[in-house]
Amino acid sequence: MSHLALFAREELVLALRSRWTQIFAAVFGVLAFAVAGAGYVLSGGHGVQDFARTAVSLVQLVLLIVPLTALVIGVLSLAPERGAAELTFSQPVSRGTILFGKLLGLLQALGAAQAVGFGAAGMVVYAQSGAEGLGGFLLLVLASLVTTAIFLGLAALLSASSVGRKRTRALALALVVWFVAVVFLDLLALGAASLLPSGTASRVLMVAAVVNPLAAVRTGALLGIEGTGAFGAASLALFRFTGGPRGAGVVIGLSLLFWLAAPAWLALRRLRRADL
Repeated sequence: MSHLALFAREELVLALRSRWTQIFAAVFGVLAFAVAGAGYVLSGGHGVQDFARTAVSLVQLVLLIVPLTALVIGVLSLAPERGAAELTFSQPVSRGTILFGKLLGLLQALGAAQAVGFGAAGMVVYAQSGAEGLGGFLLLVLASLVTTAIFLGLAALLSASSVGRKRTRALALALVVWFVAVVFLDLLALGAASLLPSGTASRVLMVAAVVNPLAAVRTGALLGIEGTGAFGAASLALFRFTGGPRGAGVVIGLSLLFWLAAPAWLALRRLRRADL
C-alpha cells in the first residue's frame, strides 16, 4: 500500500503540473461557469437556475469533455517512451502496483481539475438561487468522477501495449474510442431503432442505454436528478423491464461497475505480458 500511495502521489504531482491538466481545468471551469450563469436564457426566461436544473444542463458538457480528457491525459501518462518506461518498470515493485498507483493519481488530478469547474458553477447558483437541488448537483459530480475512472481504465487498456514504444497509435485509438462512445453508438442505436417496429426499437434503445457507459452515466444521472419525468419511451421501457426506477438503477450500477473493473483488469493482464 505504501508503494501504491507513492506512485499515486508522484503521478498526482506530475499531472497537476501538466499543461494538459491545467488547460482542462481552465476550459471546464469557464464552460461550467457559463452554463450556470446562462440560467434560463436558452429557454427564453431570465435568472439563474437552481442546482438541479443546472446539473441537468451540465450533463452533456460532462459527457463530451471528461471522457476525451481522461483518454488523452491517460494515454500520455500511462504510455511513456522507452527510456522512461524502462526506468519505471525496473523498480522492485509489481506492475499492478505501478499501474493502479498511476491511475489513482490521475483520477485525483482530474477530479481536482473538475472541482474548479463545478465549484465555479456552484458558487454562481448558490449566490443566486440558494441550496435547492444541491443533492442532484453533487450526484452529477459523482457521475463525472465515475466517467473519469471508466475512461482512465480504457486509456490504460490502450496504453498497455504501447508502453516503451511510440504512443501515436494509442492516442489515435483513444480518439476513436471517444468518438464511438460519444457519437457512433447513439447514432447506431437510433438508426437501428428507426428501421425496426416500435417494440423492438424500444428494446434496442434500452440495451444501448445500459451497454454504452456514457449512456448509462447519462441515464443514471438524469434518473437521480429529475426522476422518471426526464425520460422518453425507451427509458420507460427500461423501467418496465427492470421493475421500476430502483431496478433500473441497479442495472445501471452493475453496468458501470463492469466498465470500471473490466478495462483496468484487461490492462493489467496485457501489461504483465508486455515485453519492456
